[in-house]
Amino acid sequence: MKIAIFTDTYVPQVNGVAKTLNRFTNYLNENGHSFHVFSPEDCGAGSTENVTRLKSVPFKIYPECKISLPNFSKIKNKLKEFNPDIIHVATPFTIGLCGLQIAKKLNIPLVASYHTNFDHYLHYYKLTYLESFLWKYLDWFHRPTKKIFVPSKDTLHHLNTKGFNNLSVWTHGVDCSLFKPAEDQEKIKQKYNITSKYTICFVGRIAPEKDLDTLTNIMKYSKQRFGNQLTWVIVGDGPKKEEMMKKTGTNQIIYTGYLQKNELAEIYSVSDVMVFPSDTETFGNVVLESMACGTPVIGANAGGVKNIIRDYSTGILCEPKNTLSFCRAIEDCLQQTNMLNRMSKKARDYALTQDWNSILSALILEYEEIVTPPLSPMLFTQKA
Repeated sequence: MKIAIFTDTYVPQVNGVAKTLNRFTNYLNENGHSFHVFSPEDCGAGSTENVTRLKSVPFKIYPECKISLPNFSKIKNKLKEFNPDIIHVATPFTIGLCGLQIAKKLNIPLVASYHTNFDHYLHYYKLTYLESFLWKYLDWFHRPTKKIFVPSKDTLHHLNTKGFNNLSVWTHGVDCSLFKPAEDQEKIKQKYNITSKYTICFVGRIAPEKDLDTLTNIMKYSKQRFGNQLTWVIVGDGPKKEEMMKKTGTNQIIYTGYLQKNELAEIYSVSDVMVFPSDTETFGNVVLESMACGTPVIGANAGGVKNIIRDYSTGILCEPKNTLSFCRAIEDCLQQTNMLNRMSKKARDYALTQDWNSILSALILEYEEIVTPPLSPMLFTQKA
């Protein structure tokens, strides 16, 4: 197939949407499909044969996201040259909007994927007065699409309640050859100067929508409870990093910034558990990555995360924003070694079933059903 992807975020940006789309385009390349991505310019990354980078500026509220200024005529000409079978818009902002308009104008089959619970974000950015407008816009934006792909059953249910139709679950996988238990944990601990008995990690953007208030409270409580026996490793960056460091201090807390691939897998694998209080996730890629490394996750019983974690099996689900619930779960894990070991094995076993190739091949089949019209019953009648 020939697939055009319009997105407002793509590698080298570090977020779940960018990483998912990069994994998808790698799959397309490896399996004989053609693709072309239209995305913002970022970190000096220029256009290539398969990627057209568009001029962009940082979004004030969310600086790591880019607001692009697309040249509609240039994109249209590039798209005509590529001649795609289908257009996939991954974000509903400037570049996604451009893809929507071109698909309608050139009569190319259009699908979308829904990766972000924007309405939940409004709460954390004190913009809830925009919620009504947001849903009207999202309804208008997605109405021309043949199908909307969502990453979890929870997201599908959420959009169903808002009147969206033609929904299909496109779950996410994990590379278990990259994210796997470490063979030499002591060597990794020496690398990061971790000398404590216990290690807990958090991986994610250090931004309001990750519920940093709850995370900070959990960290403060656990430091009081376990003292120097416990080290926290905070992986990620974002607008609230400096503020969070001031609130938590840096004693027995390591802030690594963004880590890529092998180093990220190292942190997961040397941690006893990962704590993830975010209640805004449509999926939670980091949850599955952690589980692939044999590290159970203590997460919020909300959003897509609750569709991944099996309570007291592959991790523990806690009441969102309930610091005490998370702290009790931490104590259960750290003080019951046999239980933690069982959850570690079950987490890894579950991750091994979430294979990217089978997930992405199923997505291609759905594309083909959309692009290939069903045979007319008249053909069979005439043949008979």
